[in-house]
Amino acid sequence: MKYIRLLLFALLIAPFLVISQVTKKDTIPDKPQRAAFRSSYIIDNPTNVLYTRNSMEMQIKHRFGLINSGVNDYAGIFGASNIRLGLSYAVHDRWTLGFGITKFNLLQDFNLKVGILRQTRSDKVPFSVSYYGNFVIDTRDKEHFEYDQDRFSYFHQIIFARRFSPDFSLQIAPSISHYNFVDYGLKNDVYGVAVGGRHKISRQGSILVEYSHPFTNHPINEGVDVNPKPGFSIGVEFATIGHAFQLIISNYNGIVPQKNYVFNQNDFFKGDFLIGFNITRVYKF
Repeated sequence: MKYIRLLLFALLIAPFLVISQVTKKDTIPDKPQRAAFRSSYIIDNPTNVLYTRNSMEMQIKHRFGLINSGVNDYAGIFGASNIRLGLSYAVHDRWTLGFGITKFNLLQDFNLKVGILRQTRSDKVPFSVSYYGNFVIDTRDKEHFEYDQDRFSYFHQIIFARRFSPDFSLQIAPSISHYNFVDYGLKNDVYGVAVGGRHKISRQGSILVEYSHPFTNHPINEGVDVNPKPGFSIGVEFATIGHAFQLIISNYNGIVPQKNYVFNQNDFFKGDFLIGFNITRVYKF
């Protein structure tokens, strides 16, 4: 009789235990998926990476001269190079402000990145959505500009990124670039889209591939095609928790996004490419 009572008691409370476990499981918050990339830049375009509040990132981006420049400069290493030095600071887990200076045209850029949606581990939210924008000032001498506002340019990009697995991530990022002043016959606005991927090959090493395509066509002036050429970049990345180093081959040398999308005339598949690298280092306060 004792065992029968215990069995009946167990049968009576079993439904309540099941309900309790289901309720408890349903109340566990769905955790965000890990970031699709390890660096704030895949190569030439920003990624969806946002650091935790009070984190500061130092950025060094360097592009050597063209390999096929026609002069003996050791494959462009001693040729005309471009470099950008930048800092960004996470004022919130989803808000990052940044500033940078670039050698070509003495550019100063102020930028903002905002996390809109974050991919979840359950795939309830299947991808992350972020916004990146900048405001750039050309600080060359006054003789280059008729009006002060001619110095300004802008870039806006929406980044859709997904981490498909611990080893593979992909993003697609439509954009618009705007220059207040361009040469006669060129358009002030250029629309584009970038597709980039990362495949992890070791604990710290990854292969990066990126393609950037401008859609806006400029009128051909006097038989000269001034339409911007697409960007193609490949590279390897070595990353730790707070540091990323990318060694790349690319036909983009403008570094600032709108400079690449609007004015690039290098054709990767005709040999117009260069060697470059990106370094990022994160400090947490």
